[in-house]
Amino acid sequence: MSVAEYNLQAEKTAPSSQMARRETDDHTSCVETRNNSCDDTNINIYKKDIFRRTRTRDICRIARQLATLLRAGMPLVPALSALVEQLQGSSERKVICLGSRENPLALVMKEVCNRVNAGSSLSAALGRHPDVFSNVFVNMVAAGETSGTLEDVFLSLAEMLEKRVHLTNKVKSAIAYPLMMSVVAVTVVVFLLSFVVPSITQIFLEIDRALPLPTRLLISTSTFMRTYFVPIVVMDFAVFFGIGAWKRTKDGRIRWDRYKLKVPLFGKLFLKVETARLARTLGILLTSGIPILGALEIVKGIVQNSFIAGALDSVKDRVSKGSDIAEAIRKTGLFPPIVIHIMATGQMSGNIENGLMDIADMYDDEVEMTAKTLTSLIEPAILLIMGAVIGFIVLAILLPIFEINQAL
Repeated sequence: MSVAEYNLQAEKTAPSSQMARRETDDHTSCVETRNNSCDDTNINIYKKDIFRRTRTRDICRIARQLATLLRAGMPLVPALSALVEQLQGSSERKVICLGSRENPLALVMKEVCNRVNAGSSLSAALGRHPDVFSNVFVNMVAAGETSGTLEDVFLSLAEMLEKRVHLTNKVKSAIAYPLMMSVVAVTVVVFLLSFVVPSITQIFLEIDRALPLPTRLLISTSTFMRTYFVPIVVMDFAVFFGIGAWKRTKDGRIRWDRYKLKVPLFGKLFLKVETARLARTLGILLTSGIPILGALEIVKGIVQNSFIAGALDSVKDRVSKGSDIAEAIRKTGLFPPIVIHIMATGQMSGNIENGLMDIADMYDDEVEMTAKTLTSLIEPAILLIMGAVIGFIVLAILLPIFEINQAL
């Protein structure tokens, strides 16, 4: 009996207590657990643990660490084992632990390590966890395994994910700050109209005098807010959840994503973000040796705008019928002419990959500049609007007081 067969037979006959101890031993390396796969219950912790959902920066860190280990000359299985040990050590050093006691990402990587150690390819082992590793990640790893450039692929993945995180943070900051200021402004105005203004204007109503127009408008608005405050709040929540339910439908998602591209100020920003993400991912996939049709199919899965993803279906269809990709993208009518010209030039020179990376770098810079510009424009605009509203409230309160003082 071979060693592998003996180990397999021993696992089948081992007591359940020994199996449990072997599965929960954080310090056992992947080499020592050649034929042990992670327990499905433990792997499912990742899907159920809402406190430890894997972020893009976590996958980026994994890719960069694997690239560093492989470049240092470490074989793949020991590199994966070292990465698992690193993830487990990071989890143990946390002071406050929410959710499961063990890092779910460490469990996933441990199972990947075990499968690779048992003879599976790395891409196949990663592909068993689609909630953690995207199609782009898995297909690029497969291309790296085929070409023997796995460390270069991991380095490219790390750089791509880092730029994606940086770009996403820029867009979020451009949207979140004005949104937060708007919410604060609306909250302050509603509080003044609902609770502060009524107690002050009640004095004016008891005086048998004609009130100025701003004061009458303020009293009417305050009365309306106090009378219909609950229905207004209920209606707002109903509209919010109704739009959310509509967006989850296929047609609603497409219409919403199409509308986002036409929103004043932010529409162009959203299109630039998607263009940068699309160009960079497509360029890296083509550099890795993935055929153009397969690369387009993969890219369609990472595009967050469903309207643009639908347009990529038509691009893929035209390319499959013999059209060049630049002409196919031009017929969608979505992307700026400079993108099409750069891609056409890259096709003519046989270096479309570098052209796509140049497009991504160009739009990364434009997104950053656009985000800064929008923030610098919207912030004073919100302050001016809030100041005008507060000024109107103060004026409406002070005008009757001035008139009463003059009469006395």
